Amino acid sequence: MTPLLHPERSRRVGIVCLTGIGDVVHGLPLARDLKRDDPSREVVWVAEPAPAEVVRNHPDVDRVVAFRKGAGWAGIRALWSDLAGHRCDLTLNLMRYMKGAIATVATRAPVRLGLPRSKTRDGAHLFNNRALSEGPWQHTQDLFLRFREPLGLPVDAPVEWRIRFTETESHERDRTFAALRDEAPGPLVGLVLATANASKDWPIERYPELARALVGDLGATVLLVGGPSDRERRAAEAIRSAGVPVVDGLGDSVRGMMWRVDGVDLLVSPDTGPLHLAHALETPVVGLFGHTNPWRVGPWRRYHDLVIDRYTDEGEEPDASRYDPRHERMERIAVSDVMEAVERGLDRYGGVR
Repeated sequence: MTPLLHPERSRRVGIVCLTGIGDVVHGLPLARDLKRDDPSREVVWVAEPAPAEVVRNHPDVDRVVAFRKGAGWAGIRALWSDLAGHRCDLTLNLMRYMKGAIATVATRAPVRLGLPRSKTRDGAHLFNNRALSEGPWQHTQDLFLRFREPLGLPVDAPVEWRIRFTETESHERDRTFAALRDEAPGPLVGLVLATANASKDWPIERYPELARALVGDLGATVLLVGGPSDRERRAAEAIRSAGVPVVDGLGDSVRGMMWRVDGVDLLVSPDTGPLHLAHALETPVVGLFGHTNPWRVGPWRRYHDLVIDRYTDEGEEPDASRYDPRHERMERIAVSDVMEAVERGLDRYGGVR
């Protein structure tokens, strides 16, 4: 097969990965691959506003274009206008749904490479004119790395996420964590309290007991990490109402959430974006899984010893090809399970960073 990347005809390459901070993280190595192949190549990334923040300041992405899908036709017109002067020669569509097809077409790329038809929905595959070969479901990171082969990129190249912070962000991170460490010498443990899908959440009522054990048994400082959603705020209030001292790091800044994930010694998280950021930033992460398959959407190739897996039944082999959700499994994760994983993580990955 002739590689789709060409030195003269692939001067500007688009990447469409709109939603899901975790998915955007998994897409970052492709930007690195494209620049490693040709440092002069321009890489344009299209994402919705919040996930777009993950890509900002990335050394391998030249332009980030925000697609405000929630604005309806006005958002589509704005995207079309924003990309008018940045026609791509080739676009990688990492999305399954029609909204990804809309953004891919807006890049005006004559070559549009997408996921296999079986991995798409709503007829989105009709807007790609090239596709990855069919195969079983696999970890999202492995699925995205399959774009390397048709592009003609080395399939065994290092996988690098290269998340970078501005000087101001790094200063704020260092100042914040230095102050927290001055107040208490123990480990700094981040807690992620909720996801975008309530079925993936750990029961709110267990967070106060976990926070109390982290503070009382390990001498940890507990930092709440995430956004300002109602479920996150309810969980935070439950912890405070139980009289457990925690540091509230919840807020609407994606970049602030990112440097908090970077600064803690260990993170505890269900299946949501901060978990994948932690993996990419080499922050040890205890993953809480029951509703979704950790071998498909959990940490990729490291921190598996810290995954609490209530998705896989006893006697089953871990299998990344399983896609179906399993309901009412998050309740099977006990506080003692989480504490054991936290202690194991702090012991095996160096404790205080």
